[in-house]
Amino acid sequence: MARPVLVPILGDQLTRTLASLRGQAKEDTVILMMEVWDEATYVRHHKQKIALVFSAMRHFAAELRDAGWQVDYVRLDEPDNSGSFTGEVARAIERHDPREIRVVEAGEFRVAQAIGEWPDKFACPVEVLPDDRFIASIAEFRDWARDRKALRMEHFYREMRRKTGLLMDDDEPEGGKWNYDHDNREPPGKGLFAPSRPLFAPDEITCEVIGLVQDRFGDHFGNLASFHWPVTRDQAEEAADAFFSERLPDFGKYQDAMVCGEDDLFHSMLSTSINLGLLDPLDLCRRAEEEYRKGKAPLNSVEGFIRQIIGWREYVRGFYWHFMPGLEEANELNATRDLPEFYWTGETDMRCLADCVRSTRDNAHAHHIQRLMVLGNFALVAGIAPRQVQDWFLVVYADAYDWVELPNVAAMALYADGGRLASKPYAASGNYINKMSDYCGQCRYSPSRKTGEDACPFNPLYWHFMHRNRDRLEANHRIGRIYSTWDRMDEHKRAEYLDSAEKFLSSLEPANKRWARK
Repeated sequence: MARPVLVPILGDQLTRTLASLRGQAKEDTVILMMEVWDEATYVRHHKQKIALVFSAMRHFAAELRDAGWQVDYVRLDEPDNSGSFTGEVARAIERHDPREIRVVEAGEFRVAQAIGEWPDKFACPVEVLPDDRFIASIAEFRDWARDRKALRMEHFYREMRRKTGLLMDDDEPEGGKWNYDHDNREPPGKGLFAPSRPLFAPDEITCEVIGLVQDRFGDHFGNLASFHWPVTRDQAEEAADAFFSERLPDFGKYQDAMVCGEDDLFHSMLSTSINLGLLDPLDLCRRAEEEYRKGKAPLNSVEGFIRQIIGWREYVRGFYWHFMPGLEEANELNATRDLPEFYWTGETDMRCLADCVRSTRDNAHAHHIQRLMVLGNFALVAGIAPRQVQDWFLVVYADAYDWVELPNVAAMALYADGGRLASKPYAASGNYINKMSDYCGQCRYSPSRKTGEDACPFNPLYWHFMHRNRDRLEANHRIGRIYSTWDRMDEHKRAEYLDSAEKFLSSLEPANKRWARK
């Protein structure tokens, strides 16, 4: 082979139509794939997350070889593995003497910084290509955001609907409304359960990876025994088929519901496959639309699913790149409390939090309302330091990558950006959780009690949060009226709320930081 083109493919770029491969001749290309220590440990990722990425990479490499590509695959346990992307590209240059490096832009800021240094480190040219698996490029989002006084996902989402033509009737939205979120807030009825999602038994490759992870990362958070994620495109497509045929019709109305022990409900469980690159998000949206056109799924379910992908997913990615690197240090509300230990152990009498942590530990997953309105809500009203919460979310979820996790946690859940993403803090008392879940019925705490030892801690913590952040939040038009309610309470009642919150906060055991960063 003459001097080839070297194409590094990162662990979340497992797409056969990746921009760096298009137009490349197989006989003139070496694909480089790398399992590196730095990526597995820059935070101490959940064991299932590491196993998922490495297994999916190994399966993808095998598919590429079967298709005739030359793949240089570096395993984690190879003796000369340098442990970093840059180090492995340098070693690959020594092996292959490429005339050029072609790589798709990284999804995460720190990796993009490392790739940005490659032209100065390596003698051959480096071409960094846009990741066109997203509907909106980073430049397109910046153009949209430029000169806007406020950025709101709803406005961006409408642009994406027009661009893709999804659920459009000429220039108008299908059904006459852009957003059917008000139809998607049904609380769980008694005995609500959903069809089980497909579970994929680990094959030989995955079993080998699980052994590697247990050996090298056995002290990381999470269980490996329950690993059943799709690790190939075929498996991911099977999971998608099951969602569209069995769970999409009820996804909409129950997407905010929570049921103890029912970890998936009607959610798609496709985010891991989408974020790895195994599934095309636009194709999934078109398939959802087809279910509506065929009369197999209602408009509110299909619109809600599509909004999650071309609305929220695209929006947070653009938001991330627009506000990095400052977003990771944002702390508008000056929250400084340490993350409680129960975020790692699940040992708390608060049944909602215990169940969400259990699912997170066992499955490397909790659905979006559990993340926002239980785990995120508690961190918000308790005043947990944003960086600690961000690290926790990045560690524990199999679908978590910095570009999607950081805006969702720092800006959406914690309001640490001061409202650039969300128009108000998503703080809630125990009443919300009682309405939208079955957690409270068998909880040691009562959502109807407002103060005292038996009160749901969310109740006093809510008012404690509002009280301590009054200077920052009172002018917010969406929540300012809450302070009128607070002011109408008698002084003794306000003191009871604050005293109950302080007593609960003082009882929290700070987390052992062994879990988050090495």
